[in-house]
Order: sequence, then structure tokens, then C-alpha cells
Amino acid sequence: MITEIELPFPPSVNHYYRHVGPRTLISRQGRRFRERVAAILAMIGVRRLAGPIELEVLIFPPDRRRRDIDNVQKALLDALEHGGAYHDDSQIVKLTIEKRSPTHGGKTLVRIQRRQT
Repeated sequence: MITEIELPFPPSVNHYYRHVGPRTLISRQGRRFRERVAAILAMIGVRRLAGPIELEVLIFPPDRRRRDIDNVQKALLDALEHGGAYHDDSQIVKLTIEKRSPTHGGKTLVRIQRRQT
């Protein structure tokens, strides 16, 4: 079964964490993103997948500023795990990410499926 999900554009890893003394925490922006993803997954009834999975991700930045494609992975994969798409991101055996043209507000399209053996 393939599940397709439209999500908000994730915060960059540069904005996902904040440092408080010796501790590293998820930032307010990061927590807000995780909560939004969890709410979307609950609303569409996504069930937690077990076993090896594949993810195909299309990101649509909110504007034309330069962005490194790898900076969105951490927040997105953690939010999908936190929201209940899978048990642990170590289950991901194939990950494809493609950056597309900017769109107002930005968005992320995720296709997730069990790995065919």
C-alpha cells in the first residue's frame, strides 16, 4: 500500500534545534512542525508501518532563496516518526528527495510504502 501525504515545508536543520547551555533541544519552530505533521497524519488515518520502508519526497520551497536539500531531511523524518508513520527512521531503506519549483508558503509531498521483498 502506498500512502501519499501533503505536509508543510519543514524547517531547516539550522532552525530545528536550539542550544540551552550544554543541552540541545528541538526549537519551538521544530516542535510546531512536528505537531502539525502529527495532526495531519492523525486526520488522514495513517497507521504505523512495520518493517523496511521506502520514502519518496518532493519539496517545494516557499521562496527562491538558496536551500540545501539535505537540511530538510532531519525535521521531516523525525516528524513522520513522531506522528506515527513508522516506528523508527532506521526502517527507511530507500529515500529519494527532489527539490521542485517554489510555491507560495512551501509544501512537502511524501509517498511512503513498505519495501517489496
